[in-house]
Amino acid sequence: MLQSRALVIALILLLSTTLPEVQSKSIFEKDRRDLLAIPETIASYFYEAVNKVSPKVSQFLLDTVQSPSVVAARQRFVKEAAKVSIMFEQLIEKIKNLWYTRVLGY
Repeated sequence: MLQSRALVIALILLLSTTLPEVQSKSIFEKDRRDLLAIPETIASYFYEAVNKVSPKVSQFLLDTVQSPSVVAARQRFVKEAAKVSIMFEQLIEKIKNLWYTRVLGY
């Protein structure tokens, strides 16, 4: 039982989601910097499937996801992911600029 709890907690941390946010976001929003949209959606489907089988386990998942340590870890991960996303967008813009000026000669 302890191993399964540890596995569930590890899965939740891996997917790093809070369930109330999952239903309110679209995966395919244009110009979206949130790198966690797909993992959050997967976690939502996982939660719904577990809830159909065992409401007690789904309540445990919900309580675990909303614990302060998981929320703090997720917030830090989101902050760092946003930084990486912005840096990636800047890199793409620089590559485009380089392509247009050096290769195509615009």
